[in-house]
Amino acid sequence: MAILGAVVLLLASLPWLWTTLAARGHVYAEAEAPVADVVIVLGTAVAADRQRPGERLAGRLETAAELVTSGRAKVVLVSGDGGGTSGDEPAVMTSYLAELGVDPRRVVADPFGLDTYDSCARAREVYGVDRALVVTQSYHLSRAVTLCRHLGLDVDGVTARCDGCGPVLLAEKSVRDYFASGKAAWDAVRGRAPAVRSPADPAVQDALRG
Repeated sequence: MAILGAVVLLLASLPWLWTTLAARGHVYAEAEAPVADVVIVLGTAVAADRQRPGERLAGRLETAAELVTSGRAKVVLVSGDGGGTSGDEPAVMTSYLAELGVDPRRVVADPFGLDTYDSCARAREVYGVDRALVVTQSYHLSRAVTLCRHLGLDVDGVTARCDGCGPVLLAEKSVRDYFASGKAAWDAVRGRAPAVRSPADPAVQDALRG
């Protein structure tokens, strides 16, 4: 019985192992981030007022702004749910980046990055991104890097700041991500199309030329 339990646990953990191991060598601290023209910021919940980013989203945007300021990236692609239950994630992200000193002409918003898989797929298929940095918190980063790389993007992950992330929150989010890796693997295996299909958009390339 113990052996059967161990086998079941191993099989259940395979998606998480895939996302963890495939991201090895492609995850960096903010100060050690490599250079890329584009940095992708993945959306998450905005604050209760629906006008400001929540703590985790603010940390992602602050990290991305520092990457631009330090010359490690030129254009920010903010990808989130434009009709999310907490508010318009890309609009809030764009506004906050402007407050942080990022030139709005260097920010492109994708309102249909409904989940990590869609954000990666649309960055490549719609916005023509083939090389980028992707910014999110540590518990989410390996899954994001693995999915983007599986979908054909040459990405490196950068760990976002998370001033409000205490040990309880980090543990909770890590457990959630463990289970989310199963959906990530299933999406990857079946080659799921993004929930929203859009024509090619030259906004990122235009911003790079601007």
